[in-house]
Amino acid sequence: MRLALIGVGRLKSGPERELFDRYFKRLADLARSQGISGVDLREVEEGRARRAEDRQAEEARAILAAAPKGAWLALLDERGAAMTSAQWAGEIGKARDEAAPAYAVVIGGPDGLDPALRAQARTILGFGAMTWPHQLVRVMASEQLYRALSILSGHPYHRG
Repeated sequence: MRLALIGVGRLKSGPERELFDRYFKRLADLARSQGISGVDLREVEEGRARRAEDRQAEEARAILAAAPKGAWLALLDERGAAMTSAQWAGEIGKARDEAAPAYAVVIGGPDGLDPALRAQARTILGFGAMTWPHQLVRVMASEQLYRALSILSGHPYHRG
């Protein structure tokens, strides 16, 4: 199984990028020992349509094109279910153990996620009810993915 982090837009250089890169490298280094063949960052362009609904639809098509075929789609959304780090680790472990080809974590654009994409997702989770800046969501997602693999490996990083 592979892990894919799919984000609408590009993460620019700066402190957020440095922190993201730190956790993403840790994630990649730990992945193979947990039956994860690799981790990918896939960035897709923001939609350019005039209406928000049309931008969401454009982005959904780009996200699906970027997602590995047959991936377990996990969308990050402020209205998504709250999960503990251990629960998310368990879900990723389940996807791996069920031989899913990939587990794809999706971060939408400024207008949110298209309802049709939400309907195709296997998981919709949130990092709380607040709206977070795209750059911070990427950092939090990469850290939580690293934490999830740390939990699966029994590594002491997670002490919760």
